[in-house]
Amino acid sequence: MGDVLAGFHAVWEFETDSVLIRFERGIRRPKLFQALGERRIPYEALRSVELSEGRRGTVVLHAVPRPGADPLMEAAAGQLKEDSDPYRLVLPAEREASAGDFADALRAALVPDAAEPADRHLVAAPDPPLTFKAYDGKASFDGSTVAFRWFWTGASSAKWKRGDQTFAVGELAGVEWRSPEVVTGHLRLLERGAREARPGEADQDPAAVVFGLGYGPVHESLPFAAAVLQAVRAADSGQDTPAREPACRAGDTRRDPADIADRIRQLGELHTAGLVTDGEFSAKKAELLAEL
Repeated sequence: MGDVLAGFHAVWEFETDSVLIRFERGIRRPKLFQALGERRIPYEALRSVELSEGRRGTVVLHAVPRPGADPLMEAAAGQLKEDSDPYRLVLPAEREASAGDFADALRAALVPDAAEPADRHLVAAPDPPLTFKAYDGKASFDGSTVAFRWFWTGASSAKWKRGDQTFAVGELAGVEWRSPEVVTGHLRLLERGAREARPGEADQDPAAVVFGLGYGPVHESLPFAAAVLQAVRAADSGQDTPAREPACRAGDTRRDPADIADRIRQLGELHTAGLVTDGEFSAKKAELLAEL
């Protein structure tokens, strides 16, 4: 197509086989858009294109992705607020005719099986490494492993006793993300062969981090979930991902002595507060020292 359509929060550049969405930066722009920066959406990733009347003298061009084509939208599972949907372009109402022309051109570019779910991810997730702080720990993803490091001020005693967790992509079956804009939120890693996750247990599940006010915001936790999900799907399909490995848990790898000292200090504070027993304190301290 070779044309550009500029909206209030983004600019869409139409190319031969895809549309490049460049998100504008600014105080009033959704933080998710700013975090994404730009995204290239192949036309084969789209199911349909809609043009509708928006609010306050605007029109909305909405490109609807095919199920399974975009790891970000798959992880979001319909939980994004309308204003945070990266597939919506809001324009002044006077540009409705121009937007209609682009909508028609996009519809003409849809693939014959656009109504069918995609058999693989067609839109790229944000590149790792990625990190974010949840309420009870720090999550990090380097492209091959996901790590949770618990905060003693927020993690449940069940998580603290299990220790920091590390999961190889190959041992995961998927990702469950719940928006922190609801009452509670979480990111849970679904392990292969594990029992089904039960609602309400994320704060006790060592394969999950939970979100609270000011922790795990959408613009940090959702791209993280999308990147992990994309890596899991790539591993399933035999693409270029690390070979599957057994789970690596606390104590399996050596760590920085300063980090070990910090964890022992935190453990001592929990012991003093009566949150861990003498036996648990001694066992965990010995486990941490063994990592040196």
